[in-house]
Amino acid sequence: MSINKWRKPVLILTGCILLIPGIIFFKPTSNYIIKFLSLNQRVQANTFLVEGWLPAPYIKRVRDEFLAHKYDYIITTGLINPEYYIVPMNGYLIFYNKQKKTGKNIFTRHIIEVDAYSELGGKDCAHFNVYINDSLAGDFYAEKKKKKYDIYWYGSLAEIDSIMVQFDNDKSNGHMDRNLYIKGILIDQKINIPYQNNSIYYIGKPDGKKLIVNNFNSYAELARNRLVALGIDSSVIIPVPGKRVHINRTLSSAIALRNRLKKPDIKITGLNIITLGIHARRTKMTYTKILKNQSFAVGVLSLPDHMLRCSNKYRFFMILRETFAIIYYWCMLFFF
Repeated sequence: MSINKWRKPVLILTGCILLIPGIIFFKPTSNYIIKFLSLNQRVQANTFLVEGWLPAPYIKRVRDEFLAHKYDYIITTGLINPEYYIVPMNGYLIFYNKQKKTGKNIFTRHIIEVDAYSELGGKDCAHFNVYINDSLAGDFYAEKKKKKYDIYWYGSLAEIDSIMVQFDNDKSNGHMDRNLYIKGILIDQKINIPYQNNSIYYIGKPDGKKLIVNNFNSYAELARNRLVALGIDSSVIIPVPGKRVHINRTLSSAIALRNRLKKPDIKITGLNIITLGIHARRTKMTYTKILKNQSFAVGVLSLPDHMLRCSNKYRFFMILRETFAIIYYWCMLFFF
């Protein structure tokens, strides 16, 4: 009797699950879902919020939005301690040797490893060169899988002033975005040099013009550094890092902002949030709920995610993930 009781609901649920791929791959329906999730709802605002995980090419759009609408502040959000540093454009990530003063003047063979991976794989993977004291020591095509790339170098560690990783095949054409991710340098499997507080990133040429010092501890601070490198006055940028979590990252950032607003040093009359693609509706829903006791309105701007137009696989998984995520958030936010 109990089996018969549950048979019909189980069959209905199974049928719905099996229909999901067909619904998403049916282009008119998927276009409607994308349009619904990619919410654009601007409000009158003096403050602009950017989610710090946005890819670097979109940070330029943030700058343009800020300058065009003359906001008073930019708030950058993002979780603390990103494990890998994203090198989003051709340039040089330079690690300085803090072992130089203490290194023994012993000449021997050393193994220098670069911990890295590429955002794209196959023929679209990232390429990088490794320089030791301005001399080319090796070049690699990074894989999508995280791994260490080895270089053998003979000499004394005291002679190494810097190790440079040059990303030289960036590509972003609206259909793909090739990025390189670097965790750090490992020497002789003993000396670990992480990118944080040990490196600087020159966008383009190492001429001192577009320089980011990697002394940040969160994506919020990283977004701030990138905006400063693009010419935004640092005094108007307020980084608000959120607690590092594996799930509910948008919620963590919204709660961090709510806590930050307890300080009276910033007066917000309206808040527009900029995010990417179909993440917009969930972002708006989350911040509106968490900031419900504030006196200002919350708006959202969705930057177009070009990958949704060019990759059916990406389109399918992103729509599926975001659909379930917004249902999950709607249920969870009920308790706030």
